[in-house]
Amino acid sequence: MSISYPRQSARTRRFTLGVPRSFQIAPDGSFVIFLRTQGGDDPVTCLWTLDTATGEERLVADPAALNVPGEENLPAEERARRERAREQAGGIVGYATDRDAKQAVFTLGGQLYVADLASGQVRVLPAQTPVFDPRPDPAGRRVAYVSGRTLRVIEMDGTDDRALVQPESDQISYGLAEFIAAEEMNRMRGYWWSPDGGTLLVARVDETPVHRWTIADPANPDRPATEIAYPAAGTPNAIVGLVLLNVDGGRTGVAWDRGEFPYVVTAGWDRHGLLIVVQSRDQRSQRVLKVDPLGGETTLLLNAHDPVWSEIVPGIPARTGGGELVWIAEDRETGTRRITVAGEPVTPGGLQVRAVLGVEGEEILFTASEEPTEIHLWLYRPDGPTRLTEGQGVFSGVRSGEVTVVAGARLDAPGSEAEVRGPGGVHPVASYAETPSITPKVELLRAGDREIRTAVLLPTGWEPGQGKLPVLMDPYGGPHAQRVLAVQRAYCEAQWLADQGFAVVIADGRGTPGRGPDWERAVHGDFTGPVLEDQITALIEAARQHPDALDLDRVGIRGWSFGGWLAALAVLARPDVFHAGIAGAPVTDWRLYDTHYTERYLGHPDEEPENYAANSLIEMAGKLTRPLMLIHGLADDNVVAAHTLRLSSELVAAGRPHTVLPLSGVTHMTPQEEVAENLLLLQVDYLKKNL
Repeated sequence: MSISYPRQSARTRRFTLGVPRSFQIAPDGSFVIFLRTQGGDDPVTCLWTLDTATGEERLVADPAALNVPGEENLPAEERARRERAREQAGGIVGYATDRDAKQAVFTLGGQLYVADLASGQVRVLPAQTPVFDPRPDPAGRRVAYVSGRTLRVIEMDGTDDRALVQPESDQISYGLAEFIAAEEMNRMRGYWWSPDGGTLLVARVDETPVHRWTIADPANPDRPATEIAYPAAGTPNAIVGLVLLNVDGGRTGVAWDRGEFPYVVTAGWDRHGLLIVVQSRDQRSQRVLKVDPLGGETTLLLNAHDPVWSEIVPGIPARTGGGELVWIAEDRETGTRRITVAGEPVTPGGLQVRAVLGVEGEEILFTASEEPTEIHLWLYRPDGPTRLTEGQGVFSGVRSGEVTVVAGARLDAPGSEAEVRGPGGVHPVASYAETPSITPKVELLRAGDREIRTAVLLPTGWEPGQGKLPVLMDPYGGPHAQRVLAVQRAYCEAQWLADQGFAVVIADGRGTPGRGPDWERAVHGDFTGPVLEDQITALIEAARQHPDALDLDRVGIRGWSFGGWLAALAVLARPDVFHAGIAGAPVTDWRLYDTHYTERYLGHPDEEPENYAANSLIEMAGKLTRPLMLIHGLADDNVVAAHTLRLSSELVAAGRPHTVLPLSGVTHMTPQEEVAENLLLLQVDYLKKNL
């Protein structure tokens, strides 16, 4: 029996299950390690290898065969990490190897496992449970891991499991990434091994000054509320320090101006030593510091300053084989981010660097865009950069020696693809993902003078003369996320929505990534004006190009998170354009969102309160004249449910009818199958009734 698209999408976690990911190449190039579930509707991730000479794949570790407890026994730290990383699968969702990739370690059900990647033998190490974020030392002699808010090590033979340090209070942790690092800086880890395996650089996080919030489950009043440390805009952050811990005893603090630079962006060792990157609270400055691993003193290598904010770019800093610093410079003349080596740009103006993926010798693997809807894999050598991928699509990869893994998705193909390129030939990595039951037919436009990248989808089989369609704007529209990309799979849900009788329009306006520093900084101090203006520009252009299809007297808008804020803003601020809105997990009061994200764009609320008032939906509640549905997961610890509840209260006080859909036990991700499926159906029903 065939199933509906909403059910298929929910069951497959939006077609991500079965897709190979998390690739790592053995240093000798003989095999590749990766993660993948065994089916398109199987949520249990397994560990695999692929022989680069033959292309033969081998299942190394299958959680089902290991007979371990299920996801209900996950440590709280792992649940939080998965929420921050938007991880939707279960099983082995992360692993780490030693330097030679002989052994891989991972956790299941809070227990520590080690896999011999040559023999495929998997065994349990008797570590103190629950185990979080295990990582072997480079030589493969022992494993470090976090348990009970402290960093521990255990020998690879299972002996001598011990804590390297004891937290001074229950508000202090060693080896964990704090909320801000994981949610906003993409730093998921809190410790780093030295190359010789004798020392660890460890984050010491003190959450004592962070304000405490509670998240309750009103549907189950017998359950106690969960207390979280949430650093809302303008309030204290966790105090983050770094210490050097020797595995044989000994502790040295790392010294820098923590008052001026409280954020630890990243850290890491290479053959040339230890580097850290720290950032000021106003985010206008980042410093690259070299750390003396004996005394903990730091030396300034680079001070990156910007009058608006200094962008965090994945993969930097790095160093070439000769020790030259790899960084990113913002070229205002060409409006692009360029890779620099020893301060000199090595990528051309006009090529927008997205991330540095790896540096080996004098080679730099990176992703970049010539056209913002496409992201390609590039390799820089001293004679210049070379693009490794072709066609319209979004790609990434890893490289070691002469072996490169290329993974991505295309506009002209329904799924994802991955292949291993090396001396042994080109070998595809199998994807077990389901093929969507819908084939999107998307048109990519450039709207207005700013050439806003816009996607338009009409119902399958619709022809001019069949009558105009109500319009559904479906944006995210804000920093850090693009919706308009050259990836067919990205538009399956939009095509399904169109097939319910809508013309769907998706636009990436100012503030979204991929268009350069000036484009991103156009929203500084003001989300409302540029973001909403660009959505309207895209709507008008789509209607101009499809005058027989789009009915501008019936325009709805829906979105989630920043997109939820945008959807509610649209019906509140421009009811002349938008006639109904659905706001999922919206940020209604920016004072309730976290420090690092919010202060980057709106400043400190004590210093620039007018920015917070101008961008607050609470302040606009009395203006509502259009239908508005608010949806929120009551277990959301990122955009907490207070956002929706406060807006609803203000709407009630103003006598403005609206709809609220609370989701008990649901977080910001809404991973539950039934919830994901029925949310789509309920939204379509609401839009049809109101348009």
